[in-house]
Amino acid sequence: METSPPAGGAANRPAAPLATPRDLPAVDRLLREPGAAALVAEHGHTLVTHEARALAEGLRERCLRGELPWADVQPQALTAALARRVGDRLAPRMRPVMNLTGTVIHTNFGRALLADSALQQVLALAGGPNNLEYDLGTGGRGDRDSLVEELLCAITGAEAATVVNNNAGAVLLTIAALAHRDPARREVIVSRGELVEIGGAFRMPDVMTCAGAAMVEVGTTNRTHPRDYADAINERTALLMKVHTSNYVVKGFAASVDEPTLAGLAHERGLPLASDLGSGALVDLAAWGLPHEPTPQEMIKAGCDVVTFSGDKLLGGPQAGLIVGTREAVACVRKYPMKRALRMGKLPLAALEATLRLYLRPERLARDLPTLRLLTRPQADIAAMAERLAPAVSAALAPRFSVKPAAMMSQIGSGALPVDRLPSAGLVIAPAGASKKGIGTAIDELARTLRGLPCPVIGRVADDAIWLDLRVLEHAEPFVAQLPLLRERAIGP
Repeated sequence: METSPPAGGAANRPAAPLATPRDLPAVDRLLREPGAAALVAEHGHTLVTHEARALAEGLRERCLRGELPWADVQPQALTAALARRVGDRLAPRMRPVMNLTGTVIHTNFGRALLADSALQQVLALAGGPNNLEYDLGTGGRGDRDSLVEELLCAITGAEAATVVNNNAGAVLLTIAALAHRDPARREVIVSRGELVEIGGAFRMPDVMTCAGAAMVEVGTTNRTHPRDYADAINERTALLMKVHTSNYVVKGFAASVDEPTLAGLAHERGLPLASDLGSGALVDLAAWGLPHEPTPQEMIKAGCDVVTFSGDKLLGGPQAGLIVGTREAVACVRKYPMKRALRMGKLPLAALEATLRLYLRPERLARDLPTLRLLTRPQADIAAMAERLAPAVSAALAPRFSVKPAAMMSQIGSGALPVDRLPSAGLVIAPAGASKKGIGTAIDELARTLRGLPCPVIGRVADDAIWLDLRVLEHAEPFVAQLPLLRERAIGP
């Protein structure tokens, strides 16, 4: 039942009457309201009661501060507020976004997009039992590695393969396993120019320490020679390590030792060579006019005993750490106790298997694998989309902002080929008529509005404008459907 607002004459009554502590609802009374009862019927008593208590506590705090309008404690307003709280609590925190930053394999946005066949494989296996560790031929216990090992060996030419949950885990496991074969051998030799840091927590010296290995740096930051490795090998050496610097480039007076030379030296001394490629390209990208990236196939042919690489970068699959190499080396890695702690779950493993199958049909790869399809998308097609979208976006943002189609340069990945650029196109949105001082505020507000859309739109800010690179936007309809809401929130009615 609605209560009356605080008494008072028109002369001294506040424009927006404030609630008093006596107006605050008890939780049990709130739950008896028809709207709240409907929420309980739909979601259950536990969740709705929890949110009702939190709502009541928030109202009490606002009331004590003198900030609670009387209208906010009326039944209809209370049940609407409770419904919003319940909805917010149940809303997923991980949501789809539109990546218009220009970076195709974006670390913050989940990296590679899964192919349709991978999505269907995950969906088919997620809701029921499957043969994750069951051998359908013998009727006995199986090995989850067997689901993808044959595929990986066929594609890379390796003798054996195993997989873990990400490439940092693959590197950690490989070093730990190969550096613990002999208690007297713990040293791992690596070039000082390859002590990479990836992201905020993966640093090669720290990984060595966590793996229980003693890292031995050789060479200098810019130049390392075969003799540097040879001079460092002794009776305590367990492994030679080669790390591909996928997220930076050393130019100028620089030298490094290639894998065939390093493999020859390692095998001459009776040692294994491990190579961490990171990015994980399973095909020569140069065949599609892209920069060449070392492949596991090349490393295996060069004589590497173990090669590690990612599943969710250039490979175009789910997060995974793939380990391929000789039977002896992979067997050592597979039986190391740490392997179980790092193993892949059934759903990413299903997605990985489906993704790897795409590589058996290389002629269809640029069509079927989203990562390669986006990287090879012609600039002319992207520019045509920008021309088509510009009038609609301009109409949504006028007169506060101007919108112009423009040529742009996309980035392949934030952790995979980060310095290489691809010709692209998109929309440049700039404040119209704003003073120099107000430009930054207008851009920040629009960027916040774009992020607040039902499907958030993420661009990049540069040169006093928001740049929306359309390379990753294959279908414009979902973007266009949000333009009326964008106008309402950015410009107003």
